[in-house]
Amino acid sequence: MKSRMRSWLGSVVSCVKCSPFLEQQPLEPKGVEEGDSTTLEEVEKTRKPAGWKCVPYIIGNETFERVASTAITANFTVYLVKQFHMKQVAAANASNIFVGTTNFAPLLGAFLSDAYWGRFRTLAYACVASLVGMLFMTLISSIPQLHPPSCSESLEISGQCAGPSHEQIGILILAMALLSLGAGGVRPCSLPFGVDQFDGDTEHGRRGLISFFNWYYCTSTAAVVVAMTAVVFVQDSVSWAIGFSIPTGLMAVSTVLFFLGTRSYIYVPPGGSVFSGVAQVFVAAIRKRRLQLPAAEDAEAQEAQLYHGEIKKSKGTMKLPLTLQFRCLNKAAIKCEKDIKGDGSPVNPWRLCSVQQVEEVKCLLRIIPIWASGIVCFVALAQQWTFAALQSFTMDRHIGSHFQVPPGSFGIIALIALTLFIPIYDRLIVPIARSFTGIESGLTLLQRQGVGLAISVSSMVVAGLVEEKRRRSALTHGGAYGAAPLSAFWLAPQLILMGIAEAFNAVGQIEFYNRQFPEQMQSIAGSLFYCSLAGANYLSSILITVVQNTTGGEGRPGWLDNNINVGRVDYFYYLIAVMGAVNLLYFLVCAHFYRYKGTPEIKQQGAEI
Repeated sequence: MKSRMRSWLGSVVSCVKCSPFLEQQPLEPKGVEEGDSTTLEEVEKTRKPAGWKCVPYIIGNETFERVASTAITANFTVYLVKQFHMKQVAAANASNIFVGTTNFAPLLGAFLSDAYWGRFRTLAYACVASLVGMLFMTLISSIPQLHPPSCSESLEISGQCAGPSHEQIGILILAMALLSLGAGGVRPCSLPFGVDQFDGDTEHGRRGLISFFNWYYCTSTAAVVVAMTAVVFVQDSVSWAIGFSIPTGLMAVSTVLFFLGTRSYIYVPPGGSVFSGVAQVFVAAIRKRRLQLPAAEDAEAQEAQLYHGEIKKSKGTMKLPLTLQFRCLNKAAIKCEKDIKGDGSPVNPWRLCSVQQVEEVKCLLRIIPIWASGIVCFVALAQQWTFAALQSFTMDRHIGSHFQVPPGSFGIIALIALTLFIPIYDRLIVPIARSFTGIESGLTLLQRQGVGLAISVSSMVVAGLVEEKRRRSALTHGGAYGAAPLSAFWLAPQLILMGIAEAFNAVGQIEFYNRQFPEQMQSIAGSLFYCSLAGANYLSSILITVVQNTTGGEGRPGWLDNNINVGRVDYFYYLIAVMGAVNLLYFLVCAHFYRYKGTPEIKQQGAEI
């Protein structure tokens, strides 16, 4: 679920800051019937965005989809342990791989949307894929032949329940694949498709957009809260079949709502992928690798002799000055004989690129090292999310004498901390930091990420200390298979720190990508954030496997034993804390050498942090 919340934050911030989305886009002609004398051009000119007329369909689709998808992923590890009788470590690995694939899929969805299908078709395919995937999940939990037989709690605790068959695993993987494909289409396209329905060139349209973002934020947050409380409670305490049928029904409503607005939508045609432009710079630079750059040590003089071409004019587009960093790429802009047509355009874009194209590619190269540092931060957050649910199994989860909090709902503590801390940061911390730094935002984009990395390290240390206390209490009162008479709310401090770390690092990453990516690559900016989450989940899975294989053996239990009381999850947390500390040093080095987009060569001095 936390990955869903981060993904939603990424979508909102990227679209708010993405000026090409706020610009009037060419409209797909509609309403021309056979024999009508009206030309397609006339229809295109007269057709206006419907604005709020379309919003109920889009927000309704997004809200119900959010409840459905969050309800599936929030309790997935618990589901694998309880109904599929998977070992705890195997369930954690499967959950990490599933969430990682789900977070990587938006990169593919953004590419297909921009290059081939457009947002409407991508969303349509994605909604259907998600609905079918959720229907499979409901059938798996409802039909006895599609999941392992039920098992008593005592046998479940001792790990003696019958596991799933190969056929049952295959159907589960099919359902997970469909859910991942659905998320890959919905996440990068839902909010931009809503933005397409407003005319950003008019005051009325701009006001409508602001209101649209507010409603989108409100309904998405409400959907996450409902999924993590009510639906998760039904899954854990009533029935898995009913708990999965609820989000399936909501996804069906979501899909119907989306298609009900078909006649009202504005359809922005795909504009082509930016990946080809990036590839052209590398190919042109390789082809001209033997040429000498003019004025090799003088960026201004060198820029005057290179090819500039015509910059696409769109709102907010920044003309980037030539830099000497990654100077080998500058060779892609060297003008040779017969490289340029009479109208000034290149004869072959795979042999000659503009300075603007070259600098946009450099922006990507500069961002990648910073992006990599965020992966380890999310590893820390992902492990706490996965193992916090497993820890709470052996703790007292009661509120009062009758109500017991579902294990999958404890993550809402981090969500609440994140939600409450953002206004505190904006209204209190930023003004205080501004008085010391003199920077309008209080902290720079990279400083904010660095603070988040440091807090994530401290959250892992706290998590290790709490787990050490939980384990000692469980062994003292119940032995290897005992439960600790310790309140599960001892997990709150580490989850609160996790939420604050996200408020700094995750939101800081989102803003960093959207400000530092070239304007034509804003859709990739949001997808890159999802890729950070995906990389963290894959790395988590690898880390769990390595630790499990190297810390046990010869009759000695490993750190991540399937019996959490026998294992040493606290040591695992400390290992991630050490990784986080090393990653923080790596980040500081990257920040020192980072050059902000549009910074002239002669002005780049000193360290960022």
